[in-house]
Amino acid sequence: MSKQKEEKTNVMRVLDQKKIPYTPHAYPVGDTAPDGVSVAKLLGQDPAAVFKTLVAKGAAGGYYVFDVPVEAMLDLKKAARAVGEKSIAMLPAKELLPLTGYVHGGCSPVGMKKRFPTVFHQSCLEHETICVSAGKVGFQVEVRPADLIALAGAFTADVTAEG
Repeated sequence: MSKQKEEKTNVMRVLDQKKIPYTPHAYPVGDTAPDGVSVAKLLGQDPAAVFKTLVAKGAAGGYYVFDVPVEAMLDLKKAARAVGEKSIAMLPAKELLPLTGYVHGGCSPVGMKKRFPTVFHQSCLEHETICVSAGKVGFQVEVRPADLIALAGAFTADVTAEG
């Protein structure tokens, strides 16, 4: 296998620094970021094991990070209960970069500007590894869920809508 210079994202550097094993994956990107299900298909991964990172703001003003399977929808009521908020709302896309350092489609639970309370959907524990964004559109990292949860100081809960 020829050793070509592989692009390292900030997420990959954090994982390297913490000595957390991961497998990098890259996928082709057009003018806009593909949706998560398309990313899973491009990578040949089970969509149930590819997670999207969503950021929400609570009624009390706090910010929260939720990682859910790409095919699932975040249930705002369940998510609010999981983090002890009366209600939460999705963060507008224009506020994502200044808050997290990531763009829409490239948001990762690893390496945000600041650490926020983070919740992974409990189904992550059913997989040996899951894929999350590597912090840049076109790149994913495959990591053991327990490693991601420990690194993000996260917990798991049922935060998706049924069906």
